[in-house]
Amino acid sequence: MAAVSAAGLAQTAASQAAEPNTDLEAITVKRHDEGVERLLKLQITDPTNPHHGGIPDDYGLVYAGSAAGITDSFCAAFHHPRSKFHKDPLMVRRLKLAIGFATRSQTPDGNIDLPITNFNSTPDTAFSVWGAGAAAHVARLHGSREIEGLIEPYLKTAARGLLHGGVHTPNHRWVVCSALAQLNELYPDPALVRRIDQWLAEGIDIDEDGQYDERSIIGYNVHIDRALIYIAHKLKRPELLEPVRRNLDSAFFLMHPTDEMVTEISHRQDRDQRGDIGVYWFAMHYMAAHDRNGRYAWAANKYAPTHAGLSNLMEYPELLKPLPEPIPPEENYVKEFRQLELTRIRRGNKSATILLHGDSRFFMLRSGDAVINAVRFASAFFGKGQFIPQQWAKAGDSYVLKQSLEGPYFQPLDPPHKVHAGEWTAMRPERQRRPICFLEQTAVITETEKGFRVRMQSSGTNGVPVAVEVSARGVEGLRMDGLLRAPDVTDGFLLPAGEASLRTDQHEIRFGPGRQENRYTQVRGAEGKLHGGSVYLTGFTPFDHTLEFICG
Repeated sequence: MAAVSAAGLAQTAASQAAEPNTDLEAITVKRHDEGVERLLKLQITDPTNPHHGGIPDDYGLVYAGSAAGITDSFCAAFHHPRSKFHKDPLMVRRLKLAIGFATRSQTPDGNIDLPITNFNSTPDTAFSVWGAGAAAHVARLHGSREIEGLIEPYLKTAARGLLHGGVHTPNHRWVVCSALAQLNELYPDPALVRRIDQWLAEGIDIDEDGQYDERSIIGYNVHIDRALIYIAHKLKRPELLEPVRRNLDSAFFLMHPTDEMVTEISHRQDRDQRGDIGVYWFAMHYMAAHDRNGRYAWAANKYAPTHAGLSNLMEYPELLKPLPEPIPPEENYVKEFRQLELTRIRRGNKSATILLHGDSRFFMLRSGDAVINAVRFASAFFGKGQFIPQQWAKAGDSYVLKQSLEGPYFQPLDPPHKVHAGEWTAMRPERQRRPICFLEQTAVITETEKGFRVRMQSSGTNGVPVAVEVSARGVEGLRMDGLLRAPDVTDGFLLPAGEASLRTDQHEIRFGPGRQENRYTQVRGAEGKLHGGSVYLTGFTPFDHTLEFICG
């Protein structure tokens, strides 16, 4: 809810920029004021409520981190001369309430809780410092010792937690370091820098494809880029900007025609969530200004009106200076991410993603805003027949994905001996396996002039039921003549023959031909149906079927 901010440069608003972008400033102030109005309505002001000063979520939970964070919103509004809340004492009162709740919530170690999962949490304390620390910086820049004094006790107590607490995910290291850098800028202490150096000695977890370990495309990637910029800026360590560049460059190849990002590869809670490249606004804008990079400037200019944070603009004067000429991202490429085992193909409004290894949703396709969430298939083979590529290779212009499965039966122990309760699984390796059924499954994806061709094969053991699922975003745009309802499947349909299509107002994806040899779509042991409308094709092994996808 609060604008997340970096720590500031010691300049007043009057000296912040030559040739400021007054339009961006005006838009951001207006949007910020609207956010403050919402916070004023949500904040608990009843002094008898133990959570007074906090902001309840939809479930009635109140977070100390949110309370610390909204101090940034109130402080920026109070100090910005164009805000409707400029010098309004209400901002100080509400800030005092918020930081009071946050301070009351701190543990003896100096940390706060995240009630849904983390307790006595150093990482959540670090995130809270982003907001509260930015508020203290803005107050100091404007000579508001009273406001900084309200926040200072919370920050100094939080510093104790950050100096000694641990983390439990890779990105938390850099968030903690960035919060320590903020605190060091406000209240210099060599111990804070030593702790930063202790974490940084582990090295930044970025791979050759420009992705951090968690591959969190619209979540923690964004936080890490922001955190590294904070540390680089405050400690004057420009080498920490290099992984930021690599991650931002990678992001452009993980962007669909609508600017929505590829989130299917995430290892965190943003997996399969929707979000566009605008979430990278701060890093894009900062790096566009720092590097004079036109591609970053394209994203910064496009999304600043909806994503710019007011205290960011107040603390970083370069964000209001003219950026270099924007350079639109590439729209025609084949980008192979070897570490991610992912291929991205973009042809204007056509965007395809091939997950080459370890994921059942091996192919995804978009034509503008017409979205095929995934193509998958599964065979009813001993409850393990979901096609999940184990290996892949390039054959000409095609990508060949393969899986080999075994379905063994187990013989009596030889020599015979007792099998006690609970020992069956542990003793299974001692048994001879006879007979053994085998299944080889393959998917071959090839780009065509009008779209893509996907050939799916399953063979080895005969007579095994096979179901192919083509999952579409939503149900409304699905059009299929001769469509049949799949039994006992919500928004599931069988395509016996012919062609189906997914249409939006401006775009379309057609696919076929259909096939129906049975009506068994929810194969035992396979993954559950994906959200949205699913079109199924069915058959038996030996199975060999090719779907043509045509984008329009």
